[in-house]
Amino acid sequence: MRLPIILIVIAQFLGCTLWFSVNGVSVDLTTRWGLASSDIGLLTSAVQAGFIIGTLSPAISNVADRFAASYIFLCASVLGCVANLLFAYQATGLTEGLIYRFIVGISLAGIYPIGMKLIVSWSPNLPGVGLGLMVGMLILGTASPHLFSGLSLSADWRVTLTFVSTLAMVGGLAVLFIGEGPFGVKQTGTIQWGSIFQSFKIKRFRASEFGYFGHMWELHAFWTMVPWLVASAMTESTPLDVSLWSFAVIGVGLLGAVWGGIKSQQWGSGRVAFVSLWISGSVCLIYPLVEVVPGLAMFALLVCGFFVIADSAQFSAISSKSCPADMVGSALAIQNSIGFLLSIGSIVILTSWVDRFDTFVVWLLFPGPVLGLLAMRSLLLDPIAETENSV
Repeated sequence: MRLPIILIVIAQFLGCTLWFSVNGVSVDLTTRWGLASSDIGLLTSAVQAGFIIGTLSPAISNVADRFAASYIFLCASVLGCVANLLFAYQATGLTEGLIYRFIVGISLAGIYPIGMKLIVSWSPNLPGVGLGLMVGMLILGTASPHLFSGLSLSADWRVTLTFVSTLAMVGGLAVLFIGEGPFGVKQTGTIQWGSIFQSFKIKRFRASEFGYFGHMWELHAFWTMVPWLVASAMTESTPLDVSLWSFAVIGVGLLGAVWGGIKSQQWGSGRVAFVSLWISGSVCLIYPLVEVVPGLAMFALLVCGFFVIADSAQFSAISSKSCPADMVGSALAIQNSIGFLLSIGSIVILTSWVDRFDTFVVWLLFPGPVLGLLAMRSLLLDPIAETENSV
């Protein structure tokens, strides 16, 4: 079963390059369209809003568990590819751009959580490791546009978006070739409205969800702010440019996700998530105080980039093991939709207030980890949670 898992992981990476593709070309885009920092935040929030709409309706109706995940993944990849190309070649300003990025967000709802469901269908006994790899590919896909831009593959930002769109299409075709795993629940095609909310009656599921919500307040707002934070931390002697350092700060999260997956077999997903959220939150708290020290600010950003995502897959692993098997897809979808709704708020707040508070704006991320840690305390006390991913 290794080959299907590898192909799904690669397909996830290819599809997720759509997510922050515009952020990777934000410097060129702000110049061409005359945008402000807050406008880039709006474009990012449009993707999050589309993702919420794209996940919430299927989650409530249980569609994600009623139809073949591979077909949903393919259709979503095609939609995202087309919408991203329309953004590149048809949009002429912020209003049109928001519409196309909203559609990209809808498409990602059929890529990210559905890819997680496919991993569980092929590897049910190792959700922490499998989902860790999936989140790692989300990170790599998120960071890649910064790499493409930093390497100056083309002077035209639209070429970068075209390349990213093509990758998403290839990912969709790869998943169609793989199909469903042998441990997936057979689809009946019957829509069951509201059945997913039954999962919230489960204590461990609730603890995982609210921990995830605190994590999401921090994660995407941090990723959105990375180019600005990197630029403010750089000195005249700093090697490389903003795009390549942004790729490094976000991309190091790939190692964090893999680390989280490995450690989940030793510590349990609950402990991995708790430690990761505690460290990333602590960095947000102290960052404005160390930002003035040359080199230390960049190191702090790399540490935060490592741990800010290391817990994400572990929350999904706990949730997937805590709810009925026939609701896994919908449970992950509802988890993502609410989490991304919160991320819109943190993104808008940070990008709107960054000019007023400078680097101290990252303190606005701190409440997310604090509330998340408080919500998930029961996962540390539950012996089942500690060993759920042991084999």
